[in-house]
Amino acid sequence: MRLTDSGPSEPGRVRVALAEDGVLLREGLAGLLTRFGFTVVAAVGDAPSLLSAYAAEQPDLVVTDIRMPPGYTDEGLRAALELRRRNPAPAVAVLSQYVQHSFAAELLDSGSGRGVGYLLKDRIVDVEEFAATLHQIASGGTVVDPQVVRQLLQRHRDPLSRLSPRESEVLALLAEGHSNAAIARRLVVTEAAVGKHVGNIFAKLDLPPADDTNRRVLAVLTYLNADA
Repeated sequence: MRLTDSGPSEPGRVRVALAEDGVLLREGLAGLLTRFGFTVVAAVGDAPSLLSAYAAEQPDLVVTDIRMPPGYTDEGLRAALELRRRNPAPAVAVLSQYVQHSFAAELLDSGSGRGVGYLLKDRIVDVEEFAATLHQIASGGTVVDPQVVRQLLQRHRDPLSRLSPRESEVLALLAEGHSNAAIARRLVVTEAAVGKHVGNIFAKLDLPPADDTNRRVLAVLTYLNADA
């Protein structure tokens, strides 16, 4: 485990624990995060070291790869889940080259779906956008790569049976982060019609009216976990 020599964190800077087994990528990510205003308090190469670093540093955000030593399977994801079971649950951003179906839905549902992200490495093409995404997650936001949503939805189709074809289509676009107005343009319908579909989706999933801005994400996560 390597703790960084960044010194005391400046007020307002997000403190990050980074876990990535590749030395070059780990160092590159640490430098990138520092460049965009994060304070990297730990940079480690395996899941046990990540858990130890979190206990020692209590960072605001954990950024972890999925495949790490000793087994190079899903150690990073399982470590993230362990951290998310704590109270309070830390913000966690998982970086991966693929979708790990067995634990992905559980991770996204942890901590009431707040402060969590699942990002595919190959689809990160803008470093400024990546840094902004991490800030969003650290602030309690939920960010899921649309490809992750598609794969998980395809794997859990049965919970969608209560929805009409149009509601399923709206949900797919909603889960990708589109606004009602954007969905209306995509489907060539009125925004009011989209709002009605979204309301029907919430009703069929037994999600009561609430001011929680993550209500849309919770609707998607209900589908993903229905067959668990």
